[in-house]
This record gives sequence, structure tokens and C-alpha cells, in this order.
Amino acid sequence: MDKYIVKKGKKLRYGFTTGSCAAATAKAAVKMLFAGKEIKHIDIDTPKGWKLNLEVEDVKLTKTVVSCAITKDSGDDPDITNGIKIYAKVQAIESNIVITGGKGVGVVTKKGLSVEVGNPAINPVPMEMIKTEVSKVLPENKGVKIEISVPKGEEIAKKTFNPKLGIIGGISIIGTSGIVEPMSEEALKDSLALELPIMKENNCDEIIFCSGNYGQDFVKNNGIKADRIVKTSNFIGFMLDKALEVGIKKIFIVGHIGKFIKVAGGIFHTHSSVADGRMEILAANCAMLGAPKSLIEKIMNSITTEEAVEYIYEYNFEAVFDIIAQKISDRCKTRVYDEIEIGCLIFSQNKGQLGICKKGKKLLEDFKDE
Repeated sequence: MDKYIVKKGKKLRYGFTTGSCAAATAKAAVKMLFAGKEIKHIDIDTPKGWKLNLEVEDVKLTKTVVSCAITKDSGDDPDITNGIKIYAKVQAIESNIVITGGKGVGVVTKKGLSVEVGNPAINPVPMEMIKTEVSKVLPENKGVKIEISVPKGEEIAKKTFNPKLGIIGGISIIGTSGIVEPMSEEALKDSLALELPIMKENNCDEIIFCSGNYGQDFVKNNGIKADRIVKTSNFIGFMLDKALEVGIKKIFIVGHIGKFIKVAGGIFHTHSSVADGRMEILAANCAMLGAPKSLIEKIMNSITTEEAVEYIYEYNFEAVFDIIAQKISDRCKTRVYDEIEIGCLIFSQNKGQLGICKKGKKLLEDFKDE
């Protein structure tokens, strides 16, 4: 695609996700099945609002079955899936749009992910993209069965975290915007840090730290001042250092437990490739409250923090979340030499607000929309 962004003086090209590939190849195959002729390109809309026009490859067309592929293009972003082909094979059925996973698309085997156990690892947004795009070319009163496959997916998945997450046999079809934004770690850190002096220059030295979209959505949906949000991504420690450097006075940390639980253990770069320890930190804090061995085992065997949270509520140990929020605040205050007033609220997608520290309760009121 021919869209670019300039970062640190470099012109970097955007790419598109595996989810966009799956939606495009499925749409193209369905269109050819009912038109009875080949096409060379296919248009799709993405959640980001950008339209893509993608080349259709490896077409095999019969009267009853059509298959084709789209090649993944990650632009100038380093991505292990760049250049792989994602296929769709389609055939007509009486009604509905049925989507399955074929060779190279992982299967979910453990609870706690956004896809149910036993289903292909096609995340909710790409799944909806496939259905929406196919509906645009599917004749009225017709149905279609779609199989998404990635011939090299099983090989590539061995180099990802899928096996650890209980996704076996291939890659996940992912992407929340449909677009891959090119971004090196240093460029991302620089772009994030730029917000801090800008806010300070605009007489705003009381801000909200969110790691990403989950935190931002929580803030917006709970009557908290969204104009104070500064995204940190995985670089909590770096952003705290920069906040101290520019003279920020108050920081209200609003974060998903899956990311910020690591900070409670002193981990300030929260990407999974750098450090994990989520379950160990959760389990240790529950143990300090006298949790039984059975709960500790369930936490340690959890795939995601969302799953672990359910067990903690089941055993009535939710008091641990206020303790964890306090530890996050304490760790962050130590990082900035106690020169910034810091409070913390942690939440989960399923339960909403989980815990809040003492200072966080005050900051929550301070940051409420009037």
C-alpha cells in the first residue's frame, strides 16, 4: 500500500494485517464463486477507515469451489508474518456464512483468550471483517462456507508466543485496525514522550497514564478526563522518567491488570518478550493473604490474567487487587524518587474496576469530568 508516515526523518510505509488478508481473500473467493470468473484485485474496508485494494493470487476456480490467496505486506514494520500467503477456500451452502480454520491457522486449546476453546484462532475483529466483506458480494438468500488457511503458518507459529498461549497448529489471524503501522521501539518511545512536554507547555502537569486502547476506552467510558491521557505502550519506566524530566506533578495510572501487574513486581518494560511474571506476582500476593494451594495452582496454570481474575473472584480473594494497585503506585513513586504524586487503578475486561490504591481514590475524583 502507498501510505507512509515520517518518523525521525525516515519515510516508513504502512502495511496491512493478517486479518485484512483473510477478509480480502475470502471476499475475492466468494465473488469469483458466484460470478464464475477470475478477478485480479479486491477492495476491502478496514476498521481504521482506510480502503485497501489488494492483489488476488493463486486462483483456482471451479463451478463449486474457489480458492485464492493474498500476500501479507507489513510495510516497513518488522513482522514475522511479512510475505506469507493467506488463503481462502469457499463453497456454496444453503444459508449463513460459516468460517473455519484450515492448515496453518492455530486452534485455541486453553481458556482465557478472546476465542473459545476448540475454535480457530481468528480474533473477533478479523472474524467480523470477514463476515462484513463477504456479505457485500454474497447474493441474497445464499450461504457460503469459508476455510482460511496459511500454508506456512505452523512453521511460523513456532517463533511466536502461540504455543505458550495454548494456540496449536499455526498462527493467529489478528489485527484490530486492519493496518500495520511501521514503528521501531526507539521511534515509538520518542513519539510517546513528545506528548509530555506539549501537555506541560499547555499548563497541564496532571496526567493519566494508559498503556493503550483498553485503558483509553476505560477512561472514556467511566467519566474520567480523556484529554489528560498519555499513552505509555510497554514503556512504563521510560515514560515515568520523562514525566519527571519535564516536571509533571500528578500521574493517575489507569491500566489493564495484564499489563500493569508486571509493574507491581518491578518490571517497567512490560512487553512479553522482555519479561513476564504476571501469574507469579498474582499468586504471590494471593498467598500473602492466605489463599489456599488450589487457588495458587489455578492462577499459575492460567493462560491470561482475565482467567486468573475469575478464579480469584471465585475464591473471594478480590481484596488482593487493591494491594496490587498500591504496590504499582509504590514502585512508580520509587522510580521517580517520590517527586510525582502517583495513584493507580487497575481493571479487567470482564470485571471492570478491580483495585485502586489510596492515592488513586483521590486522583479518581480529581480527574472526573465535571
